[in-house]
Amino acid sequence: MSTMEVAKRLVELCNQNQWREATEELYADDAVSVEPVAMGPDGPQTSGKDAILKAADSWDAAHEIHSSSASGPWPHGERFIAKFDLDVTAKEGPMAGQRMKMDEMALYTVKDGKISRVEFFYDMGE
Repeated sequence: MSTMEVAKRLVELCNQNQWREATEELYADDAVSVEPVAMGPDGPQTSGKDAILKAADSWDAAHEIHSSSASGPWPHGERFIAKFDLDVTAKEGPMAGQRMKMDEMALYTVKDGKISRVEFFYDMGE
């Protein structure tokens, strides 16, 4: 798949609330996901599709998702940006019970027809 085909497919699947399927289908086995802050004991970077899926499953289990949408993509060579809007309530942790509207941007790099790297950007409220 071309970068634009991967990008459009990612946005399509995310808008169908098929986030897990998007990762399974579109990410390379050795993909890397980078958050702006550490999301667990291993720091901000998660390596490997299986580890990325496990981290996503943990996030899903910790949040009730009321709605979500994806927009874009905005392509640039082998990279593209997608925007995500989420309305969630945290089920655990310091934000437990609090409903939040979240928006984030993600910069994806595509290599050999698969997502090889994703970097997330969002306001941490600082």
